[in-house]
Amino acid sequence: MTASIVYNGALRCEAVHNQSGTAIETDAPVDNRGQGARFSPTDLTCTSLGACLITTMAIKATDMGIELAGTTVQVQKFMSSAPPRRIVRVDVQVAIPNLSITVKDREILEATGRACPVARSLHPDIEQNISYTWA
Repeated sequence: MTASIVYNGALRCEAVHNQSGTAIETDAPVDNRGQGARFSPTDLTCTSLGACLITTMAIKATDMGIELAGTTVQVQKFMSSAPPRRIVRVDVQVAIPNLSITVKDREILEATGRACPVARSLHPDIEQNISYTWA
């Protein structure tokens, strides 16, 4: 088992990563009867895209002898305004520190990020807008 989840009431859950014992809490968003005091499950889905993208890029970068430390990722989630309630778009902005690498290396790393496992796992109806800024 990857995780164990307990519903604690008041639209909140606690998820424990079974291997490490670390925990996160979720809350329903304000626009869906929650307090919005924690990540919502859909927030985590979109955040997972950003985290997977940069992690996958960092793995490839390490293989290429490139360090991506200091890179930041901003994620914005867009939900449908009409039923059924679902994620319709995720915008991901990746800002990479100034690196002395070739255009080809940048292209390889960007393609690697766009092909991360979460990006490939999201439903094709979810629009993924991923942009890269090389400072």
